Amino acid sequence: MGDHQGLFVKLSLIFSKAKAYLGIVSLQFGYAGMYIITMISFNHGMNHYVLVVYRHAIATLAIAPFALVLERKIRPKMTLSVFLKIMALGLLEPVIDQNLYYVGMKYTSATFASASVNVLPAITFIMAVIFRLEKINLKKITSQAKVIGTIITVSGAMVMTLYKGPIIDFLHTRGISHHESSNDPSADQNWVTGTLMLLASCFGWSGFFILQSFTLKQYPAELSVTALICFMGMVQGAVVALVMDHDISAWAIGFDSRIMAAAYSGVVCSGIAYYVQSIVIKERGPVFLTAFSPLCMIITAILGSFILAEKLHLGSLLGATVIVIGLYSVAWGKSKEGRNGAPTDEKAGGSHELPVASTTTATPTSISQNNINNMEEDGGMLRIPVSEASSIIA
Repeated sequence: MGDHQGLFVKLSLIFSKAKAYLGIVSLQFGYAGMYIITMISFNHGMNHYVLVVYRHAIATLAIAPFALVLERKIRPKMTLSVFLKIMALGLLEPVIDQNLYYVGMKYTSATFASASVNVLPAITFIMAVIFRLEKINLKKITSQAKVIGTIITVSGAMVMTLYKGPIIDFLHTRGISHHESSNDPSADQNWVTGTLMLLASCFGWSGFFILQSFTLKQYPAELSVTALICFMGMVQGAVVALVMDHDISAWAIGFDSRIMAAAYSGVVCSGIAYYVQSIVIKERGPVFLTAFSPLCMIITAILGSFILAEKLHLGSLLGATVIVIGLYSVAWGKSKEGRNGAPTDEKAGGSHELPVASTTTATPTSISQNNINNMEEDGGMLRIPVSEASSIIA
């Protein structure tokens, strides 16, 4: 019985340490699928302003019931400060970031759009340092790893963006690419415009992560925050859509790739993603969250070659390799930093214990047998609950 309990405890500890990694890696697969499905819907005439509204309407319907039921007893009181932050969150990511991103994707490609996200770790890292969410001490190897990893990641993204190189056709893709090579100057202009749109969207996304971190400290109810962000994004997105596009027919969509793009991106990339991001940000911080975005680029490049017949260039492969090296450096620095940090009372499960050397002269009858049995597990240190310490001292 004891062996089974020990195995269960070990598995629980492993899962607790790995859940942030599992959650964020799973999100990258979800985002990659969203890029492909969204591009297909754009090819079928989907309006990106309308997509933003439908996406967050579906996300609100999917998340709100869970927030109402699961957090009804722990939901803090809504204040004006928190409400204004949630309004800003709904504007930053659902409206500004996503509309700019969709325009940039239409002007470039799904693979290129996913590659542009690789600047997120650098932008978020700089913002986190400015707002004191991330501490940097260049004398420590963990800080050095994060700084160097960020530089390497951005360098890899620049290689992938600026150097195309020959086409790699090892996947033997066939068909018409979304963007055929052309000497048309307007095509080059659209590509530059799309790139600028994508970079601007990344600044909005990074700002969203930083503000989300502050909001969760004031309002620690992840599901409720997610539902409110989606709702605010839907309302503000509808206003922007009505102002920017007066064509009422754009709101009519059928049961095709357009409704699939709205449903998939709403449930997976808005509802579930916002919630997982909230959990990861609370545990690891916004820099750790964005450090895994390069994985999405690799997945999207492979799927884009198969489904959208997008061309895969040598520069993309070289850049991806460099990015993975930088990604590992940042992740290593964050993991070592979290492991070396002193745990707080809350992280220790709220147990207030006094560390006492094993050479203590306290009588055995004053100490519970459980504490003695745990000496070996604590490395020769005997931990005595505060309630028992007073009787020993007396």
